[in-house]
Amino acid sequence: MRLAEFILSGMEKILTEWEAFAKSLYPPKAGMTSAGLRDHAREILQAVAADLRTEQTAESQSRKSKGLLHPPTGAPETAAETHAVLRAQSGMDINQLASEYRALRASVLRLWTGDTELDRHSLRDVIRFNEAIDQALCESIDFFSEQVDRSRNLLLGMLGHDMRSPLNAIALTAEHLAELNAGEEVSEAALCLIESGGDMKALLDDLVDFNRRSLGLGISIEAAPTDLGALCSSEVRQHRAAHPGGKVELTLEGNLHGHWDGTRLQQVLRNLLSNASAYGTAGEPVRVRVSGDRKEVRLEVRNTGPAIDPATAADLFEPLKRGVAPESHANRNGLGLGLYIVREISHAHGGEIEVRSEGAETTFSVRLPRVFESPHAEAVR
Repeated sequence: MRLAEFILSGMEKILTEWEAFAKSLYPPKAGMTSAGLRDHAREILQAVAADLRTEQTAESQSRKSKGLLHPPTGAPETAAETHAVLRAQSGMDINQLASEYRALRASVLRLWTGDTELDRHSLRDVIRFNEAIDQALCESIDFFSEQVDRSRNLLLGMLGHDMRSPLNAIALTAEHLAELNAGEEVSEAALCLIESGGDMKALLDDLVDFNRRSLGLGISIEAAPTDLGALCSSEVRQHRAAHPGGKVELTLEGNLHGHWDGTRLQQVLRNLLSNASAYGTAGEPVRVRVSGDRKEVRLEVRNTGPAIDPATAADLFEPLKRGVAPESHANRNGLGLGLYIVREISHAHGGEIEVRSEGAETTFSVRLPRVFESPHAEAVR
């Protein structure tokens, strides 16, 4: 009997073994029903049998063996893909998911070879069967990974959002303590709380934005007439207040008015200042220069310190990547999201960012068109 016919005729026997193995992967308290344990197994086996009965070209076989054979765009989910989503939602991990397919492969071949006299077609059937199982496994793993990533990003996004309220309460309390003039020790403690709260808020902002981007929601932009000079002056003052030991020099030149999202651009400068403070030479000033011409405005943040090698510079704007900060600033490495968020906000405004590192000076430069185009805003939402 050919393998495809065996799978269809012996479906119940195969499903019984699938269910028994799947049950062993779940703790008794999980309360998985027979239907839940067999979830989409019948449809997966039917798809495998249909694949065995279908002629395929040498090119299709090669692409399938390399995991490059993908369903057409807009095609409905396969049984293997839906199975993966449900397994992820039920708490199974990716190793357990792969174990199901290993057990299924072994069960089918063992039952078939035990009940069937093999002939000249058998080797071809085994090869095609393994290809079909591997294809189903790849589909399941891809969808499982997407489901896990999405769930993690949703959790982190909700966590970042929900932490803002208690953090704001801490910041307001610290500011109130600082205004009481209740003694030097209380004032120093209040300033420490304000500084740490500001750092934590910046991390949460980056985390929330990263999760929005990961979930396909993009960086939200709400453009309005903005005075970038006043905005940068305010952010530099806040940075100086929160980091009294650091030095920041600000230069404003030309027309700095435009149509942008002021809050987002303040976030850009905040992240660039934080980065420059973390990686610059201690005691040396960070220099901020904002200049405007007829078409665009340029924001530059410079710090002295060791040069960044080209290989590292190429990855600086990727998420969860970061350089090696001096030991004295090790606690300010953050999550490795700051420069990624800066790039995304710049791009969302139709702008660009680049880094130059020559000798003992590193410069991050953001170029922004003076007028933010709303069609671009819709594209990044």
